[in-house]
Amino acid sequence: MTSLLDGLNPEQLAAVTLPGQSALILAGAGSGKTRVLTTRIAWLIQTGQVSPLGILAVTFTNKAAKEMLTRLTGMLPINTRGMWVGTFHGLSNRLLRTHHREAGLPQLFQILDSADQLSAVKRLLKALNVDTEKFEPKKVQYFISGNKEAGLRPQQVEVFDPYTRRLVEFYAAYDEQCNREGVADFPELLLRSYELLARNDALRAHYQERFRHILVDEFQDTNRLQYRWLKQFAGAQSVLMAVGDDDQSIYAFRGAHTGNMNEFQRDYAGDNVIKLEQNYRSHGNILDAANALITQNQSRLGKNLWTAEGKGEPIRVYEAYNDQEEAGFIVEEVKALQREGTALMDMALLYRSNAQSRVLEHALFSAGVAYRVYGGLRFFERQEIKHALAYLRLLANPDDDGAFSRVVNFPTRGIGARTLEQLADAAQAGGTSLWQAARAKAPASKDSAKGLPGFVALMQAMQDATQGLPLPEAIEHVLHMSGLAAHYQAEKEGADRLENLNELINAATVFANDPEAMAELDEAGGPLASFLAHAALEAGDHQAGAGSDALQLMTVHAAKGLEFHAVFLGGLEEGLFPHEQSMNEQDGIEEERRLMYVAITRARRRLYLSHAQSRMLHGQVRYGIPSRFLDELPSALLKLVNARRMATASSAYHGDAAPASATRQRNTSPWRIGMNVRHAKFGVGVVVSVEGQGDDTRVQINFGGANGMKWLALEYARLEPA
Repeated sequence: MTSLLDGLNPEQLAAVTLPGQSALILAGAGSGKTRVLTTRIAWLIQTGQVSPLGILAVTFTNKAAKEMLTRLTGMLPINTRGMWVGTFHGLSNRLLRTHHREAGLPQLFQILDSADQLSAVKRLLKALNVDTEKFEPKKVQYFISGNKEAGLRPQQVEVFDPYTRRLVEFYAAYDEQCNREGVADFPELLLRSYELLARNDALRAHYQERFRHILVDEFQDTNRLQYRWLKQFAGAQSVLMAVGDDDQSIYAFRGAHTGNMNEFQRDYAGDNVIKLEQNYRSHGNILDAANALITQNQSRLGKNLWTAEGKGEPIRVYEAYNDQEEAGFIVEEVKALQREGTALMDMALLYRSNAQSRVLEHALFSAGVAYRVYGGLRFFERQEIKHALAYLRLLANPDDDGAFSRVVNFPTRGIGARTLEQLADAAQAGGTSLWQAARAKAPASKDSAKGLPGFVALMQAMQDATQGLPLPEAIEHVLHMSGLAAHYQAEKEGADRLENLNELINAATVFANDPEAMAELDEAGGPLASFLAHAALEAGDHQAGAGSDALQLMTVHAAKGLEFHAVFLGGLEEGLFPHEQSMNEQDGIEEERRLMYVAITRARRRLYLSHAQSRMLHGQVRYGIPSRFLDELPSALLKLVNARRMATASSAYHGDAAPASATRQRNTSPWRIGMNVRHAKFGVGVVVSVEGQGDDTRVQINFGGANGMKWLALEYARLEPA
């Protein structure tokens, strides 16, 4: 037992050896929470307080569950096979398999993944003769899944209007269809297992008697239904231990409810709260910065990270002219650290939004630095970008069969597999391309927006509309005319994909303004063909393979749970980080601040923070100000790598002159943040942001209601003080 507890600090030891009492463990970043959880389980078993079968341990990922079981096997000579260690959905599946009759499921019920669920919804809507333009299958799917994750069956959903009433009817019909077919989608696993225990007193009593110790990892990420599910297993004799960090709760968009930690303290832990504050990852300056930042949040349980490792280096802050210069600085620093002996895989480049990776990837590619996008795809490999490029390829070369096949029915326009088979046969028989066969088989029809005639008409209209337009404008036309923008606009989580599509316009703008790049690829045959060749080169196989030394690129969300010797965090500007969407959400800024806290605490030894005075957005130069989060860091902890530089708006992205530093603080416009203004179309709103100078000035206004947030050019907006 002594060896089991060796090396634990006093707080860790207290958590591991806690007597039979429920407790909340506030485990700060890098404080060894996984070790505490695993050692706690081993200690309980070794001291004879519980058998391996009397433990219920819940994690958030299968990887974490496997790691816990592996560690336990190394600590104790036990067989972990019968232990209930897993994710919420994994354990729910286990419960339903064991008690399938009581749950109303066949023994070999199948689980529908997201794609299977969408197919099931489409079949249902087709059987009910539903207008899928009014009730899009994906929206119906999101409605069903969202209500299941909230613990609501159709009869429990509040109905406010006829549209919602129809969605509830579809939900009820979908449930009937799944029950008839003996299948369960992913959200159903948790909901049905919760309902099973809630209504079956004998079964609930059995598991409450069995599981004397219940341990939950990453408790700050639980949603309301998951907490209710846990409470079904907790009997009068149960000891619950919840381990989490409310300062790292960053998944509200997935339904995570930070209030669960307060409720757990009220329901079970009481004053039994142990804080793990000693950090074994980062140097002192990094932790001091993280502590200073997160204290700005009001709704937190409170803790203060510290380390015995010393203060270390100051945090480096870099202000760039624009996003390209920012990327260049990062690349040079990465190369310098590599020369000093730091492996690329021990460095991470973090960003708030996926779309930011495009400029960074381009700079790394140009410098020949190996990189890997962690938990995601490189920019030109992303689904929405490949769809957009396929439309562009088809415009540049109508005989491109690969591009034709990719987009002929995306977004869907009612072209079935049988039609495409016949088209392929006709093309092969006539020795023509698919496009030529389509024109011959189904001439353009202005009367139909669907089917093969509609697609032929669309491509011809797109060709006419983009003829002679500058490259960025042509791409913007394609994104809207093709329906790609509207398609992703309708998706529940399509915001990232829309940002990536906008970044494609930015890429085209930068490319079109780079005479050297255009000259090198001029033989490709015009701006569009040149840009497509450029995109193909960057999409080539230059990303490092698995196991090789490569710089890690990822969003801050993806970085949670990871650590690196050196961390670069770019794009620290208002509207980007914190994200502008957070301004309209309750507690949105506090969640963004927690996200920043997560980013800072990924660094072990060196941390770089950077921002740009201007960056591309929708093909236009956008002027910003440094993120408020930079102002919340103590200046004594920061080292400014370069001095603030001034420039004029017209110099941005052109020539060698410095781009603009037209921030809100220096703005000479009569419009000020907080002013009430009136617009002829949108009504009365409040100014929340001002960018640019002179004729380039734009204002962001919150009009509330359906109009929401709008960016307006002052030259055309005709605003009046309200």
